[in-house]
Amino acid sequence: MRGRWAAEPGDRNVASSAGRAYNQRHGRARLARDGSPSTMAASVHRGRSLLFTDRRMAELKAINGPTGGTRYPLDDSGDTWVIGRHPKCDIVVDESSISRQHARVLREENEFFVEDLGSRNHTYVNGNLISTRVRLADGDEIKLCDTIFQFREKPLESNGDSFFSDDIGSTHQSTVLSKVSLSSLTDSSRLVASPAVTLDALLEISRALGRAISLDDVLPQVLNGLFRIFLQADRGYIALLDADGNLVPRWSQARREDMSDFRVSRTIANEVLTRKEAILSVDALSDDRFDTSQSIADFRIRSMMCAPLLDSNDDPMGILQLDTTQQHKQFRESDLEVLVAVATQASIAIDNARLHEQTLRQKAVERDLELAHEVQQSFLPTEAPQVAGYEFHHFYRPAHHIGGDYFDYVTLPDGRIAVVVADVVGHGVAAALLMAKLSAETRYCLAAAPTPAEAVTALNERMSHLPIDRFVTLILIVLDPQTHEVTVVNAGHMAPLWLNRDGDVVDAGDESGFPVGIFDDHEYEQETITLGSGEMMLLYTDGVNESCDADETQFGIDRIRETLLRTGGEPQATIEQLVNEVGQFAVEQ
Repeated sequence: MRGRWAAEPGDRNVASSAGRAYNQRHGRARLARDGSPSTMAASVHRGRSLLFTDRRMAELKAINGPTGGTRYPLDDSGDTWVIGRHPKCDIVVDESSISRQHARVLREENEFFVEDLGSRNHTYVNGNLISTRVRLADGDEIKLCDTIFQFREKPLESNGDSFFSDDIGSTHQSTVLSKVSLSSLTDSSRLVASPAVTLDALLEISRALGRAISLDDVLPQVLNGLFRIFLQADRGYIALLDADGNLVPRWSQARREDMSDFRVSRTIANEVLTRKEAILSVDALSDDRFDTSQSIADFRIRSMMCAPLLDSNDDPMGILQLDTTQQHKQFRESDLEVLVAVATQASIAIDNARLHEQTLRQKAVERDLELAHEVQQSFLPTEAPQVAGYEFHHFYRPAHHIGGDYFDYVTLPDGRIAVVVADVVGHGVAAALLMAKLSAETRYCLAAAPTPAEAVTALNERMSHLPIDRFVTLILIVLDPQTHEVTVVNAGHMAPLWLNRDGDVVDAGDESGFPVGIFDDHEYEQETITLGSGEMMLLYTDGVNESCDADETQFGIDRIRETLLRTGGEPQATIEQLVNEVGQFAVEQ
């Protein structure tokens, strides 16, 4: 036996995941009082108002792909939404086949359109290639390569969008009290459902919410039930916080078509969300919390109730509001208590629906990752080279489904064997895609360049011109079985460990250039050594030496050297022992 070879392309070790335990809460929203049964308390600050206009509201729902299940609202954040691979796009699709700016959805004169932005792989609507701007209708499917989006009208019965405007003239900076005088209601004719109807509606809401598993099912059930209970309610409205903390309208309902426009005081919404308390205003026009507020005056709101929606961690996730325009149909304090009870049930159902949608998205992502794992494995060698006088062994295991670690054996035309081990910075889909590109480019450069150093130089130039902000550490070793010479080119990677005939473990090669993909004009150097009989070289990625225990202590290169010495230079035994030791080291955490 002339020499031995061990390639260790990055054992990313043991990754543990903890399941989420979900406990349903019972007490959520609280009624704020100043001690008097007829007074409601709230801290009100200068704010803005949310206006619902006649603008159509819509969304794009990702049917598949890396963001499958995600909904993208097409709201008043703008009138143009760019879809593409670039991180600054409004809707980012992290797929290599998607152009940096692939397509655009735009709104003009209350209609939505989609157009291709000169993408490499084109855009399709309902299976038809588009070359000009196409008007979108509810349910249309927009296909970008393998990723499909469905265009949906936003589920607001008012078909409205929203924008925020200052409450004109509002100067309140401190806590204010809105008094509810029972005597003021004694002579008014007030519409109210009977106790039996109220109880029946509450039970129906409870049953409906128990069956609902999606937000589009939960939200209308809540408002339908509330309209059965509160006959004086003219409008109902549910808004939820998005990932950025912005309040986004999700569902609304009006008793008559001429009441389809909505406006909600941003001051009150902020107060409800911040204090996690429900608020009642018997007469909003005379309530000093809304003094000269256009959001109240323009829509003739006489009485309103607003309650918070809280998740399982007691964090606010939205608001539920009812209002009336009739002076003699004000809401009472007892009505607010009923609204809080419904908001509590609705919060649990909404939280469950969100968890359900999150689970569906996660399952879709996992299916995609499993497929990506299979594809990535196809890029890696399944068998080691069979070369007289030499043994090759390898081990590969990504930390997640897919990763950026890469290794390959390339047989050159003159019989030499090239061994490549590389590590793409980062993890996940982007790193795996770059790894696939690196695999193809490496083979091409090795076949075209006369020397290993020139091959890596050419590879670096080609990878540097890619429109991505990532780099690759790489080690290339070319073995000549006839002369037993090993040529080493290092691009910012850990040097191979060489167990020589003297029983010492030393670094093979002193020269190390920049990682691939940083400077396109960098020229790499190579070193040549002779591998003696019984000697071994070990190549590895940082998943081995940077594996950490519970104290964040790294496994380290010294432990790798000790393993090499203990196994006496047997490639298979060395890799098996190293995998076991790294695994035990990481399990200790």
